[in-house]
Amino acid sequence: MLFKSQYFSQYTHPSQMQPLLPATRRLGPLLEQAHGLVRRADRLSGLCQPGALGGLRGLLRAMNAFYAQKFEGLKMQPLEIEQALRGERAADPEKAGRQRMALAHMATEAQLEMRWPAWNAKTVWSPQMVCDIHQDVYARLPEADRALKGGATLRPGTLQSGPAKVRALLEQWGNVYGSVRQVDMQVLAMAASHQRLVCMQPFREGSGRVAGLHTHLVLGHLGLTNGLWSPLRGFARSQDAYRAHLAAATDPRGLEAWIGYVLAQCGEQVQLMTGLLAPQDMQDRIAACLGFEEHVVKQGVRTESLRALHYLFVTQGALERRDFKAMLGLGDRMATTQISALLQRGLLETDSPHGKLRFGVPQHALRFYFPKLWPEAEREA
Repeated sequence: MLFKSQYFSQYTHPSQMQPLLPATRRLGPLLEQAHGLVRRADRLSGLCQPGALGGLRGLLRAMNAFYAQKFEGLKMQPLEIEQALRGERAADPEKAGRQRMALAHMATEAQLEMRWPAWNAKTVWSPQMVCDIHQDVYARLPEADRALKGGATLRPGTLQSGPAKVRALLEQWGNVYGSVRQVDMQVLAMAASHQRLVCMQPFREGSGRVAGLHTHLVLGHLGLTNGLWSPLRGFARSQDAYRAHLAAATDPRGLEAWIGYVLAQCGEQVQLMTGLLAPQDMQDRIAACLGFEEHVVKQGVRTESLRALHYLFVTQGALERRDFKAMLGLGDRMATTQISALLQRGLLETDSPHGKLRFGVPQHALRFYFPKLWPEAEREA
């Protein structure tokens, strides 16, 4: 596991968490940084309607699960997650266990994204929410996957030994951060709360994963991510800096540096996704993907699909099959064959054999559609 006590001092008393936020006189530069992040995140949200581009959002959840595994020292390949999503389990028991863990993480993330619009700040910051996230992740795993050293079994949603002390920590944590109202300050609270939650270690196993998912929840609840980005990617790709800042954040200056680090990671993710979702550039990327498919992969995908696929991306909607066929400029039989090829390669998605068609984002198309987003998956492709 990543979050071991040798990286930081574990909190056992509420006084150890002080200060939970930087002093007012020190907030200026951090509030300016947070305000800039909010503005850029708002612009990114405008590039994609809520609930649209489901294929991309699903891929981002897979990526987040991959980086969460990497964070915990669980070696895993992106292809193994893709195979798990298709119901293909590894023959090796350890690999199969890591696949189940990744799927559980993705399912919980999707659940949080679906429900966060309905929750208020009190609910989001409650100790019960922290326990519920742990419960949602680990209850999805079989008992064998929850085995701990010494023969014990992890109990989903149950605080570790000395629960009264842990709950006192969580109560103070929730009361302070949940009472912040101004949005820029809420962004600072998000950053600070992540470190404090990790250092509590409220569960025998999975505290770091829960802290990451809670941070994802807070940012989504504030309306800043729209399910399009998460700092988890940045944390995992800068683990040394993450650990150093987290360990040093027990004192006031260290907490300020930690918050600055988190906001910088968030800003990088927003900047990356904003560039990748620019519609004017996507047409060229789709064309490159289709050219590779037609001339190298040779599994039936043709470059005539460019106009229709780009339309689906730009409109972020779905097309009836007859309308998609009309945009291909092919005869009916060839158009039907083309749709089948696109579905087979994951470049289109549908809910039924005759259902509407949506833009798909399979892992093998990442290096064309969203270069540098998930380098490990690109290398596999």
